[in-house]
Amino acid sequence: MNNFNYLRIMDQTSQPFLFHLPVFEGPLDLLLHLIKINKIDIYDIPIALVTEQYLEYLDLMRELNLDIASEYLVIAAQLAYIKSRMLLPFYQQVNEEEENKEDPRQELVQRLLEYQKFKQAAEKLANKEILGRDVFARAPQEIVEEGKGEEETEASLFELMEALRGILKKAKTSEKLLDFTREKISIKDKMAVILDKLKEAEYIIFQDLFSDSITRFEIIITFIALLELIKIQKVRALQFQEFGSIRIYKL
Repeated sequence: MNNFNYLRIMDQTSQPFLFHLPVFEGPLDLLLHLIKINKIDIYDIPIALVTEQYLEYLDLMRELNLDIASEYLVIAAQLAYIKSRMLLPFYQQVNEEEENKEDPRQELVQRLLEYQKFKQAAEKLANKEILGRDVFARAPQEIVEEGKGEEETEASLFELMEALRGILKKAKTSEKLLDFTREKISIKDKMAVILDKLKEAEYIIFQDLFSDSITRFEIIITFIALLELIKIQKVRALQFQEFGSIRIYKL
């Protein structure tokens, strides 16, 4: 299901400015992302770790002024409930005594597996050329020499946010990051800066977008500008290997 988040910031006239960002990732996508980056067995999810990181993402989404859909809060409550059940001192004993006692994570795991299956199927269909209603062409077989060539994938919202978290963590420990009163920075100007950089290079590494940022607020605004450029299809954010660096290309 497509989820649409709305981004509110203040423009130069200090009036509310509404950005409509089509974000196709939802709370289950976030959980799958956390399972992926932590290299977790989906059948044995460490609930305490995943819950902590899930809530960290929600905090970052709030800082980005993304309206969090109710589904995110429902999953957060479910994670907290599962965590509380698994922390009960008598849980293990009860689990051993009752043959039919279900793992409190079981329902969530089943939802994730089912969602993952349909998502993968949808992605395969989306990559096929549509010839007509319900008719798909067979893609030509690609020949790639072993060890050569790179397969590009679009960086998801959460992969971009993960990279942003790395920037913010590094900035937090850097003396360069100053805590100025929030200056009025135009997102359109930041968008223009990104596009100007892309005139001089084939692509920009994600981290390099923030090399000139001196405040946390400016880092956030730069990230929002990037999301807006992706939304209006001025740039693409691509990864060429799992957990690899993100490259920004101009369209």
